[in-house]
Amino acid sequence: MFKKLYSDWMYAWETRLTTADTNRIVRPLEWGFDWLAEWGTHVEEDPLGSMKAINGHIVANAEEFFSYQTPTDFRLEKRHPQLFPTNVRPETLAKDALWKANAEEGLIEEAEFLRFTSAVRTKYPENDQVNARWYPAPKHQDPKRPKQAIIVMPQWNADAFSHNVLCDLFNKFGVSALRLSKPYHDIRRPAELERSDYAVSSNIGRTIEAVRQAVVDVRSCIDWLQSQGYTHFGVLGTSLGSEYAFLSAAFDERLKVCAFNHASTSFGDVVWQGQSTRHVRAAFEEAGMSREDVRACFEAISPKNYMEQFARVKDRQTLVVYATYDLTFPLEFSLEVLRSFEQRGIPHTPKVLPCGHYVVGEKPYAWLDGWYLGTFVYRAFKRLRTAG
Repeated sequence: MFKKLYSDWMYAWETRLTTADTNRIVRPLEWGFDWLAEWGTHVEEDPLGSMKAINGHIVANAEEFFSYQTPTDFRLEKRHPQLFPTNVRPETLAKDALWKANAEEGLIEEAEFLRFTSAVRTKYPENDQVNARWYPAPKHQDPKRPKQAIIVMPQWNADAFSHNVLCDLFNKFGVSALRLSKPYHDIRRPAELERSDYAVSSNIGRTIEAVRQAVVDVRSCIDWLQSQGYTHFGVLGTSLGSEYAFLSAAFDERLKVCAFNHASTSFGDVVWQGQSTRHVRAAFEEAGMSREDVRACFEAISPKNYMEQFARVKDRQTLVVYATYDLTFPLEFSLEVLRSFEQRGIPHTPKVLPCGHYVVGEKPYAWLDGWYLGTFVYRAFKRLRTAG
């Protein structure tokens, strides 16, 4: 009886949070073949078949798809942090206005950001200027201690302050952090958008290319960290950031610490079933597409197809946090990730949260999630140091 009451309460709370924003837009289906021109041929009479074929080609040539040339214009710049809100709720807009006013009056300090031109170019110049807030850990008194760093990527439509508290926490462990702005997020968001819609949308090709760009940006950040003398690297991603984190680790063996805060095997299944993407699903349904069609159109960026690549690194430490009442990354898909890891003998630590996807950001669940993430990162980097 109590379990039923609790689940009903949790699902209701989760639904309230996922329906709070009023600026989600249903955009019509766009195949986006122009974004994927080098990966396959578009047959006008059969766009669905063409997109399926392109996805198959990318999966078969994934190492090439996620390859890149290291950027040559890495630079650190200082500026006042901005919120870059993605909703139009009055309280959020008021917070944004207050932050801007305080910056103008010199009441807040400038922060340091790593900037460089993404190795994957898009049609949006602002998106192609990668942005990562830099949280260097204080210099340790032991000069022989290895320099360690983690790349942090928040959820889809996160504002620019999301997950910054985690970066401060990791600094206390002696671990530096780059809080990466994902493609089409905060300062990288094109001016015509209120939300980070182009990262996940009914434009299939652009969505696939956004994932590719995110992975390449993560790997480029590691290149910069190496140039600064860092030798141990990790990645932490939440929701969409977790998808990006997994694929980055699958194709970059330097990432030895991985924290996946929510996880799923199939990108298309999340788009189809998740509450957060109901407006994207609506566009596909209006075009007459089925769940199977949508799943097939996003095979190129689905973690299930790259488990073998991820499993190549035997000494990697991995955390998977999932939520029992998740309506965005449904529980069945998170459990599929755990089964896939177990089948391949991938060492991992599973942690479950008794809440929903959005409720994770609410107290007390945010504290529990922070405890899981913080203790894992602390212990994992400590093991790397002691392993020699």
